[in-house]
Amino acid sequence: MPRHLFFDLDGTLTDSRLGITRCLHHALVGLSIPPPSLEELTRYVGPPLHDGFAALLGPERAELVPRAVELYRERFRTVGMFENAVYPGVESSLQLLASSGRTLWVVTSKPWVFAEQIVEHFGLRRFFAKVYGSELSGVRSDKSELIAHVLAEESIDPVTALMIGDRSHDVTGATRNGVRTAGVLWGYGSREELVEAGAGTLHASMTDLAGALLGRH
Repeated sequence: MPRHLFFDLDGTLTDSRLGITRCLHHALVGLSIPPPSLEELTRYVGPPLHDGFAALLGPERAELVPRAVELYRERFRTVGMFENAVYPGVESSLQLLASSGRTLWVVTSKPWVFAEQIVEHFGLRRFFAKVYGSELSGVRSDKSELIAHVLAEESIDPVTALMIGDRSHDVTGATRNGVRTAGVLWGYGSREELVEAGAGTLHASMTDLAGALLGRH
């Protein structure tokens, strides 16, 4: 069984859809670009922010990506990060997993300065050894690079780790580093996305995931 559990944040521990989509909307309005609906913007929850704006703006407006990120963070750091909710079963499951002797880590493409505030705000920080994320500059926003960084920084053998996330980039980033994967179905990625990416296992709820990891079913 894995001794080190790497948890994604958005779509895995917390439902951040409302805050993120509203901040994407805010940025596009600030650029005088008609925004898609909040529902349509949900597809950009999870992947690195710079990549999301590159897709939204297209190659013909690529020079606007840095300004879009600035506008997004303008709202996110004051309001958006707290338009968020912990998924059912997360807190009790983290408690069980942490008590079992496993070491838990947050490993998210979100800038670590925001991720740290979010897990602290929602009372989850006590379960994690450390919160890892990207830098505000975008360094290590790629999940492969981020996971490689965590493994190196903490001297973790990849075979002892498990990446838990809801999107394909969680799965592919882990696989490239020799880390096993568990896909979660309550987030923003579809079953098809996770299967296609090669997720090792799939779980319908946090309690289901914890039960599987603890050998209870």
